[in-house]
Amino acid sequence: MPKSMHPSAIAAMKDIYMAGDLDKAQLAVKAFDVGYGAKYPKAVAKIVDDLDVLLDFYRYPAEHWIHLGTTNPIESTFASVRLRTKVTKGPARGRRESPWPTS
Repeated sequence: MPKSMHPSAIAAMKDIYMAGDLDKAQLAVKAFDVGYGAKYPKAVAKIVDDLDVLLDFYRYPAEHWIHLGTTNPIESTFASVRLRTKVTKGPARGRRESPWPTS
């Protein structure tokens, strides 16, 4: 799928996982299939082939959906820790000059 189609496809996918219940989500999947299936069958197949797993969180109470819909529960748990952790991109390249004057 070309990048120019990403915003509209993302909006259509949000309609799926932000639906109020399982029936509305399945209707949104059908709309996604109708809208993108002819030109982008691989993109639609990614959604439709694993639909039972993708929509499984609708079996639980609505107040739990926000927690069940995360892509990586471990990462989301430690998101606040990551914000307070200094992240480096590896060792410094080259020699660093000393801040202290030499004699």
